[in-house]
Amino acid sequence: MNTLTHRDTEHIFESLRKGLVPERGINAFAVGIEKQRDELHRQLDLAAQREGTIKFLRGGYGCGKTFAARLAMLDAQSRGFATSFVVVSDNDLHFHRFDDVYRKVMTELGSASCPRGALGDILDRWIGCIEDSLIATGADEAEPHFDSLVKQRLDEELVSLTGGQAPQDFIRVIQTIFDLKQQGDVSEAGALISWLCGSGNVAASAKKAANIKGDIGSRDALDYLRGVLEIVKAAGYKGLLIVIDEAETILRMRSDSRHKSLNGIRQIADAAGSYPGLLWLFTGTPEFFDSRHGVAGLAPLHERIRFLKQGRFASLRQAQLELTPFDGERLRAVAVALRELYPTTNRGRLDQQISSEFIERLVGEVTAGFRGDVGIVPRQFLREFITQMDLVDEHPDYNPMNEYGFHPHELTPEEQQLLSGVPPVALDERSTDVIPSEDVW
Repeated sequence: MNTLTHRDTEHIFESLRKGLVPERGINAFAVGIEKQRDELHRQLDLAAQREGTIKFLRGGYGCGKTFAARLAMLDAQSRGFATSFVVVSDNDLHFHRFDDVYRKVMTELGSASCPRGALGDILDRWIGCIEDSLIATGADEAEPHFDSLVKQRLDEELVSLTGGQAPQDFIRVIQTIFDLKQQGDVSEAGALISWLCGSGNVAASAKKAANIKGDIGSRDALDYLRGVLEIVKAAGYKGLLIVIDEAETILRMRSDSRHKSLNGIRQIADAAGSYPGLLWLFTGTPEFFDSRHGVAGLAPLHERIRFLKQGRFASLRQAQLELTPFDGERLRAVAVALRELYPTTNRGRLDQQISSEFIERLVGEVTAGFRGDVGIVPRQFLREFITQMDLVDEHPDYNPMNEYGFHPHELTPEEQQLLSGVPPVALDERSTDVIPSEDVW
């Protein structure tokens, strides 16, 4: 049953018209990935049971990795998780600098009620849980000393939750945020929340209020993440899902940064089990995982997450979860689902004109336009299909069976490369060094 709001539906079609993966509502047309989705649900269940875990989602260009990762994020939020969806950039995200990773994770931290920048909301929710706990044990919130009781409990929980592993600045900043909010100084409290999210542009006056100097450094960043994770759980969330999308971007970095970033991922993978309630989900292409310039060149990481396949069979439970390319059947199923979602005032006409026969023709023509390679069709197919529904909806005399002729939209560089038989990765081929196995960070 479709429970999407009109706004969600409009968001879906506006995103797909632009060749983008919608940020919400995608559950309504998620087809052909049921087994992979079940495995990600299993991983979320492990995290909810206070396991720390990591999963790598592999698939070629056009397989729907970003779609599956966003679906995992929405599923996690519906199950009571906080989430963060980070897209790897070769300009401002290097995995050997954990302060970069931490800053991006915190910037994109969200929940079902607060899509981005949710740390302040999570802190308020945690403090609210403390207040409710005190009231449940007999404290009177109208008493003048109630705030003191809350602060005392907050301090006790900070020490208990972090087990002494969080930096002292982390504890001091949260204590100061609480004090500033109680004093009505929302601006300074907000500045400290920004600092706690890794911002390097926080006024000296705010830092002075918390008796801190400098910014969060690379060597402390994962300890700060540990502290945030514990507060997320104390605020009532089941855990935290961090998606790192398009990890293959690392292959476009200079060789020294690439080497160090891959080693940073190795360190995250090694430490994953010590972060109870945290699930890391990385997405990447086979080239990223299997080439000597990628994971396969770093023996310690490759040995841990090597993809194993027996003929055409691969276990869903191994470290790498494989997404297979689209086929004609899956394209048809997506088209039918989107036709049902399409917001029109004349449902009968849309169903008549965008018939099963027309969908079959569209699948055939778009696929033929890409030399039969269904694996790189989805983005182009969806844009073509939605254009046809728009034309039917906008023009009463438009008949797609008579008018339609496939004219591909402008291709992305990755699509151009795939059509020419070149892998969609721009490696620095001048560097032939295999990634060193020792810790280079």
